[in-house]
Amino acid sequence: MKRIIVLFLLGMIIFGGCKKKEEEAVSSYIHISQEEAKRIMDEEDDIVILDVRTKEEYDGGHIKDAICIPNETIDEKVSETLKDKNQKILVYCRSGRRSVQAAEKLVALGYTKIYEFGGIIDWIYGVE
Repeated sequence: MKRIIVLFLLGMIIFGGCKKKEEEAVSSYIHISQEEAKRIMDEEDDIVILDVRTKEEYDGGHIKDAICIPNETIDEKVSETLKDKNQKILVYCRSGRRSVQAAEKLVALGYTKIYEFGGIIDWIYGVE
């Protein structure tokens, strides 16, 4: 009887640990280099480039095809603009701080393919 209980507990630990790892993998964003972000922009079609700076900062220059949703406005209503929670979203800001915050918010809202690549101050590929 003790063997059965021990095997049962061991199975719970093993399977419980696997589930936790799966949940952690799903519930985070991926930090990528700016070179990787540029490659994705050049090679993939179904992506969103998300600038999370203020509208004024965005109007002063932004990455081509980026949309602006300021970090402080990201909440449940963001799904009105970002409808597909499984679409690849590349997130940036000015220096990298707000993009990390925004990426974390988007993941918490159920978005599954969030790629954060830092700040536009380091972007060498041109802005419009």
